[in-house]
Amino acid sequence: MNKTYDVVVVGGGVIGTSCAYHLVKKGFSVALVEKDDIAKGTSSHCDGVALIVDKMPGIDAALGYASIKRFLELKEELRYDFELHQRGSLYVCETDEEMEIASKYANDLHKEGYRVSVLTPEQLQEKEPFLAKDLKGGIFSEECLGINPFKLCFAFVNEVKGKGLDVYAQTEVTNIKLNTDNAVEAVETTKGTIITKRVVNCCGCWAPEIGKMVGLNIPIEPRKGVILVSGASFPICKQKIQEFGYMVSKFGMECKRPPELEKYGVSFTIEPSAGNNVLVGSSRNFAGYGTNAEIEIINMIAKRACRFFPILKEMNCIRSYAGVRPFMEEHLPLITDVEEVPGYYIAAGHEGDGISMSPVTGQLISEIIVGEETCRDIEPFRFNRYKK
Repeated sequence: MNKTYDVVVVGGGVIGTSCAYHLVKKGFSVALVEKDDIAKGTSSHCDGVALIVDKMPGIDAALGYASIKRFLELKEELRYDFELHQRGSLYVCETDEEMEIASKYANDLHKEGYRVSVLTPEQLQEKEPFLAKDLKGGIFSEECLGINPFKLCFAFVNEVKGKGLDVYAQTEVTNIKLNTDNAVEAVETTKGTIITKRVVNCCGCWAPEIGKMVGLNIPIEPRKGVILVSGASFPICKQKIQEFGYMVSKFGMECKRPPELEKYGVSFTIEPSAGNNVLVGSSRNFAGYGTNAEIEIINMIAKRACRFFPILKEMNCIRSYAGVRPFMEEHLPLITDVEEVPGYYIAAGHEGDGISMSPVTGQLISEIIVGEETCRDIEPFRFNRYKK
């Protein structure tokens, strides 16, 4: 392989495949290089939702909402069915303290124009009859989506493969060559050299490795999450449901939680699948790149799930899996060019929002590379924020 492309996208997860799709739609020839296979990493070891109510008001929620609108467009654009549905999502509160914080959070989102409502305990039961009866209330958004993240990656690829996109799976990037002006001139791989002037680093947790090849320190860490899968049964929930402790764990909010949950950032989530299984989570902890689902975490998640959904005590867990999410301290991803290395771009650091934010991330990268006015203000997502 000694070929020439307009752009090389490194990483075959949902961010990389979205970037590749949007770049081809802009008229670029694109090589998508993946060391394993499409959707083999984090994108197939996660849940599948695009939510408003797991984002902080402001920049975070705006990017998430823009992606939800883009998902609805992609449902018509992409011929491969990625199982999109719009059922909404629900947060439930266990304590009065959580309910107070959640109500303020919902009101802040509502002020920004998002359809988010506060629910009483009675309204919770009307929406989800199998919830525990002693909960204090919750918040609901009708705008949130569910998708199949594995199929989404293939939907992006299949639409443009052979029409401007070539996929190089089982191909590892070993070096990025720069010219005397420190600009990108080639990508070296285990299967040969690709001549290009543009590289997009979409490697998630592994983005720092590709950053080091051009002398960059990308501050992304792997943060593991475990999910349980139930056996198939009748539908026990209608939408994505989470305890508000998920937000407390994700953003480090000041709110009292059982101390045994803090060790692994455990909080209850449940999500229905097309096959009448449910995905049950979740956890958040820093444990390197390993993806073993430890029995201690599995037990904590199961116990927490049964507290909120007692009917789960009657159901079997048929498997578990874990994935690593690309954590950044500010909870804002990198969607950016890099001034010090002309032709080098980064789309990474979304943590658990990669699926949710993938459509607009791909759109923004394509607009940045073309030199168009971007659909969103990209300043908060630029790499140069670390110089300030």
